[in-house]
Amino acid sequence: MNALQHRGFQAFLAALSGIILYFAIPRWSVETCVWIWMYPLLAVLWLVERKPVADPRPAGRLRRCWRALAPVRVPFLYGWLAGGCFMVPALRWVRHSPRVIAGAVGNTWAGWGPEVGGWATWAAMAGFMALYFGVWAAFVVNVAKPRRAVLLHGSWLEVSLESLRCAALAAAFWVVMEWARGLIITGFAWDGLGVALLHNLVLVQVADIVGIAGTSFLPVFVSCIVFNTAHRLMLYWQAQKRFRLCFDTSVAVLLLALVAVYGIKKLGVKPETIPVKVACVQLNEAQADYWSGKNISETYQRYADLTRLYAEDRQGGKTSPVDLVIWPEGALYLPFTHPDHQRYFNDLLGLGDFSLLIGCSYQGPSGKPSYNSAALLHQDWDHVQLYHKVHLVPFGEYLPFRWVPLMNTLLGGVLPGDFDFGPSTEPLLLAKPKVQVIPLICFEDTVGDLARQFVRDAPQFMANLSNDGWFLDSDEMEQQKASAVFRCIELRRPMVRSTNTGVTCFIDERGVEFKRLDDPDTGSTLIEGVLPGTIQVPIHPEMTFYARHGDVFSLACLGVCVLAAALSWRSRRAELAEAA
Repeated sequence: MNALQHRGFQAFLAALSGIILYFAIPRWSVETCVWIWMYPLLAVLWLVERKPVADPRPAGRLRRCWRALAPVRVPFLYGWLAGGCFMVPALRWVRHSPRVIAGAVGNTWAGWGPEVGGWATWAAMAGFMALYFGVWAAFVVNVAKPRRAVLLHGSWLEVSLESLRCAALAAAFWVVMEWARGLIITGFAWDGLGVALLHNLVLVQVADIVGIAGTSFLPVFVSCIVFNTAHRLMLYWQAQKRFRLCFDTSVAVLLLALVAVYGIKKLGVKPETIPVKVACVQLNEAQADYWSGKNISETYQRYADLTRLYAEDRQGGKTSPVDLVIWPEGALYLPFTHPDHQRYFNDLLGLGDFSLLIGCSYQGPSGKPSYNSAALLHQDWDHVQLYHKVHLVPFGEYLPFRWVPLMNTLLGGVLPGDFDFGPSTEPLLLAKPKVQVIPLICFEDTVGDLARQFVRDAPQFMANLSNDGWFLDSDEMEQQKASAVFRCIELRRPMVRSTNTGVTCFIDERGVEFKRLDDPDTGSTLIEGVLPGTIQVPIHPEMTFYARHGDVFSLACLGVCVLAAALSWRSRRAELAEAA
């Protein structure tokens, strides 16, 4: 305990928590880590008693303010340190984006400007994302910290309720932080604690009620209960009191059991389905090669040749071995409306009776908006349904605050123009069989609240069109795919992912990835090829609680935490008034 009072040791424990958590997410995916990572940080936040330090220096207004913020500032910094030690390795792929813009195709030196820009982008994003850990830590210390006197001297009931109160508040506020990070502030919902449970299909099925953020409640709640039990054991040993178990541990076990039973029940459901035969084309074309424009004709020919192999009618009856062929995001170098496309697609669609879903840019008539789009074609170029991307990536597809002169001066040259936000979340309708396609472009498959807006009471499956060429051969591909899996569970709709570079795969409505395109020898997904397969689309898909109501669980957690914070603040004001 003496070592725990040393600030250097406290910093080490906070950093250790972040490092352990990193091994819980792809590429490592060690599930055990998500259940133990919090203990070192909780030791710093809940075991250390911090007393005001006398400062002989005159106290001006700023210094008084700084001292007053100490109860929030100190735990915030330890939480931010833990978050940084997690986010820095987890987001190291971010540095590739400026390098790819400069023409990099691998890890070779791309020049001082792109390299420094990559490192600065990486550091800024990791530092910002770590702030959520800091806010959580400040809340946990000031609102959800167990009272030592209650744990040591309280009755069996009081001790149990105190432990449950603290664990529930800590877990609820963690859910709020993940939800806010994913929806309100950045739109970056990746690498939550639920992702670490991805391979534990039994425990993640509850996402169809609570969403991906809500699945993080369980590991935080259980970790806090276990920590409180160990803390009580230590306190009783020091006070030479007989240890007694309380019902907080029983509640944690019961909650785990209920979630597991629910998951087992959901995994056992076998709905009646419609088979849809799909072929996903992946060129594995480097972004620098694509931008150069040197291989336009070759690229178009490769797409046509690979499509012909799997879609061409070989029986002379205007049929096709597949119902749908999917090309990834940005497959077309030219805007979809370019006049050369009409003949190209008419020839291609004349190979058989199939539909073609392609990622493209769409430029309307003069003066009309431009979009990052998906086009669903059948029969010929004139029979087309369009979806324009709704959730655009800041600094990738549009420049936030472009109207600010400094912003436009610094980044306007890198991103000279913006895509426009799409106006609709209407599904596309496949010609054969008659099922709906939920089109999700790029990172849209990581945004649960967006995907649920496409849900209708009809046979549906999701089709994600991505190009992860911005991030080269990195953990980004698996991290995005892991987040996308939760869309299938939340909505009970299967998904097909077609990428240029990334993870091209099929996922069923339970979150099981049952087929992917990779090298059989190395396991690398960075290959050129086609992934054919059959996706089983439920005829009467479940309208899940999450699909109907969205992040109600996260909002409920927010309400509970706001109320708890208000009561804590009121209690402290009353204590100060009595002391005065």
